[in-house]
Amino acid sequence: MTIQTEVLVIGGGATGVGIARDLAMRGVDVVVAERGGLASGTSGRSHGLLHSGARYAPDDELGAEECIRENEILRDIAGHCVRDTGGFFVQLPEDDPEFFEEKLAACERIGIDAEVLDTETAQAEVPGLAPDAERVMKVPDGVIYPSRLVAANAKSAADHGAEILVHAPVTDVHVEDGQATGATLGGDVDDTVEAEYVVNAAGTWAGQCADLAGVEVAMRPTKGVMVSVDYPGLGPVLNRCRPPADGDIVVPHETQAVLGTTSIEVDDPDEFDEEHWEIQKMVEECAKMLPDAATSEILRTWWGVRPLYAPDEAERETMDGGEGDARGISRGFFLLDHEREGVENFASIVGGKLTTYRMMAEATTDHVCEALDVDEPCRTAEERLPGVDDEREVDSFVTEYDARSPTDEDVLTAD
Repeated sequence: MTIQTEVLVIGGGATGVGIARDLAMRGVDVVVAERGGLASGTSGRSHGLLHSGARYAPDDELGAEECIRENEILRDIAGHCVRDTGGFFVQLPEDDPEFFEEKLAACERIGIDAEVLDTETAQAEVPGLAPDAERVMKVPDGVIYPSRLVAANAKSAADHGAEILVHAPVTDVHVEDGQATGATLGGDVDDTVEAEYVVNAAGTWAGQCADLAGVEVAMRPTKGVMVSVDYPGLGPVLNRCRPPADGDIVVPHETQAVLGTTSIEVDDPDEFDEEHWEIQKMVEECAKMLPDAATSEILRTWWGVRPLYAPDEAERETMDGGEGDARGISRGFFLLDHEREGVENFASIVGGKLTTYRMMAEATTDHVCEALDVDEPCRTAEERLPGVDDEREVDSFVTEYDARSPTDEDVLTAD
């Protein structure tokens, strides 16, 4: 039996289910098709940092402003899907002190709370902090638990009438007379969806999805490794106060710390080498901020692949293992309307960050609603996600949508 809907969203990561939630809340009939369980792509294979925007200041003030705004919204609506840990930017002896000063000034200019701590105060908050840390800047970073966040968004979407299909890979996107009309789904669903509008929110796989519709979305996927070590009670996120480079973030969980990450271009987001040197480098680099990480037991490792938009990366002249501008200081998102390529009612959303998924979803939903002549405002920033005040309830959504992923598997209450 053919599935009928107004909008088909391809991809069940944070952005895809965020779009579904926003559309459904505006009264639009929507179906999400995800090839695996929800959050099985980049969303659930990240380091889970809730950005304050400080990482991107002063090089990308707009990106930093977006991060701090969405950071504050998520703290209001997401409950146990996020954790308010605070964050440190740590200046070590080999780090440029001018970089610290520029970041501090930019945070103050943008409106990101930033406080310089003396080493004694910083050591008291993080007893294992490197003894040679010269200065520390405290900012409102935090932690995202993506399995919970994606599942709670899916539950909200479903509560508002959306249909969430997991283990339903898209095998074909239908285009008739220059207009997208739906898709063929395989896997557990094995059916056809007819839709008035199709959104490609397939993340790293957006290029492959676009190919099915006969249009091009040039992606430049890069892999990054995360290493989770036994480290209870860390406290704040630790960021190395230098231009972005390998091994410059430590994200606290309740009993573990996640060390990350590398940035290495890959040809295929499904097939790439998981190399031991990457793990070693994460431990060595992060241990410069947190020395005990070097002797902590490694509990699990995983790799994620970033959904980077190739034209933007080319403009930045990014490269493997680069630092600063060569690595890409900040990455915005891109909403691509494929009408100019001859396919109407088909759009792709690529790039961005987990922290800004809701904003990306809002922009995409605005675009789709304009095409469908729907005049309803976005309410996703005001309405709390369901179940998020009860860890066990929100974790039941994770089970329902098969959204358990490696980033936060250690904090989930369900077995």
